[in-house]
Amino acid sequence: MPTTVHAGARLDRLPVSRFHWRILGLISAGAFLDAFDVYLAGGVMAAVKSEGFGTLPQAAAFMSMTFLGMLLGAAMAGYVGDRFGRRYSYQFNLALFGFASIAAVFSPSMTFLIVCRFIMGLGLGAELVVAAGTLGEFIPPSHRGRWGAILGAIIGSGLLIATSIGYLVIPNLGWRYMFAIAGAGAIGIWVLRKTMPESPRWLESVGRTEEAEAVLQRIEAEITAQKGPLAPYAKTASAAPAHAPLSRLFASDMRGRLAAATLTAIAANVSVYGFVAWLPTFLVSKGQTMVQSLGFTTLMSFGSIAGSLVAVAIADKVSRRASLIIAGLLIILFGAIYPNVEGTVPLAIAGFLLVSSIYMLTAIGLFLYVPEMFPTAYRLRGTGFAGMCARAGSMLTPFMTVWLFENFGLEGVLMMVGTVLALMMIAVIAVRVEGRGASLDAIAQDPDAAPARRTVGLAGE
Repeated sequence: MPTTVHAGARLDRLPVSRFHWRILGLISAGAFLDAFDVYLAGGVMAAVKSEGFGTLPQAAAFMSMTFLGMLLGAAMAGYVGDRFGRRYSYQFNLALFGFASIAAVFSPSMTFLIVCRFIMGLGLGAELVVAAGTLGEFIPPSHRGRWGAILGAIIGSGLLIATSIGYLVIPNLGWRYMFAIAGAGAIGIWVLRKTMPESPRWLESVGRTEEAEAVLQRIEAEITAQKGPLAPYAKTASAAPAHAPLSRLFASDMRGRLAAATLTAIAANVSVYGFVAWLPTFLVSKGQTMVQSLGFTTLMSFGSIAGSLVAVAIADKVSRRASLIIAGLLIILFGAIYPNVEGTVPLAIAGFLLVSSIYMLTAIGLFLYVPEMFPTAYRLRGTGFAGMCARAGSMLTPFMTVWLFENFGLEGVLMMVGTVLALMMIAVIAVRVEGRGASLDAIAQDPDAAPARRTVGLAGE
C-alpha cells in the first residue's frame, strides 16, 4: 500500500478538461438548487403575508428557523465531510432539503411550514459548505479562482431565477409550487451525483491512500485520453495522515485565519439575508402590491449575476484580500445611496449596483477565500464553523431587520450591514493569507503535515 500518492501535486498539474466541467456541473447544480430554495423565501413570505396565511412576525420566525437549520447543517456538514468524506456529505444534505421541500408543499399551517423550513435548513446549510470546500480540491491553482467564482455565479443566479419564477408562479399557481420545483430538482440532482468521485486530497489526508490512488488513476486515465500525456508532478516524501481534531482550528497558528474566515462568512450572510432576501417584504410594507414588489425585485436581482460575473473576471487577477475590501467598500457606498434616491429608475439602478456588490463579495468570500484558509484534513470543519457562526448571526438578522426597518427605515438596516462589513475588512487586512494562484497545500502550511512534505524529486506518468 502506498504511503503517499501526492494527490495535491497530481491534481494541480492536470489540464482543465471535461472531467473538471463535469465536477463543476454536479457540484453547482445542487448548490444552485440550494440557493433557489433559500431565495424563494422572500417571494413566498410576501405571498404568505399578502394572503393572510402568516404574519410578519411569523415570517421572521420562518427566516430564523431557516438559519437555525442552516447553522446546524453547516456544523453537521463540516463533521460529516471531514469524517466520512465529501461525497457522503453532499448526497445526504441534498436528499434532506429535497424531501423537506416537497413536504412543505402540503403545509396545512404556518407552524408546519416553519418546521419543514427548519429541516430544509439542515440540508441548505450543509450544501454550501460542501460545495465551497470540495470544488477547489479538484481544480488546478491557475484556474481555482475563476472556477470558484463561476460556482458563486451559478449560486448567485439562484436569486434571479427564484424571483423570476416566483413572479410568474406565485400569483398564478401559489407559493406552494415554489417548494415543489425546488424539491423535485434536488432529488433529480441527487441521482446524477451518484457518479461523482470522492476527493483524492481528502482520501490521502485520512490515510486511505489505496482508494486515493485508484481515484487518481481513473481521473488521470480519463484526462490523458482527452489531452494526451500529462506533465510531471512534484514528488514528496511520505506523509502520515494529519491529526485534525476540532481543537486544531483554535490553535495559535489558525485563530487568525478562523476569525477572518468567520467574519467574511458573517458579512456575506448579513448582506444577503439582511437586505436582499427581504426586498419583496420591504416593498409590500411600503405600499406596493405583491406583484409590483416581485417585479421590482426581479429587476434588481440581475445584480446577482452581474456581481458574480465581475468576481469571475477578477478572481485570478486580483488578490482575494483586495477583492473583498473593494466589494465591502462598494456595498457601503451604494448602501448609503440607495435609501436617498427618488424615482423608479434611479432606485432600480442603485439597487442593482448594491446587489451586484453584495454578490461580488459573496462569490469571492464564500467560495474562494473561506475554504482556502484551511488544510484539507479539516477544511470542511473550518468552512462549516465559519458558516455556522454566520448562520447564528443570520438567525438574529431577521428580527434585527424588522426592528431596524420599523424604527429607522431602510437606512437602519443598511447601517447594520455596513458595521459587519467594516469588521470583515479589518480582519482581512490583519490576516496576511493570500490564495490567488497558489496550491492549496502551500496556502494551508499545515504544521502537522508540513515537515513530511519536502520535495524529493519529480515524477511523471
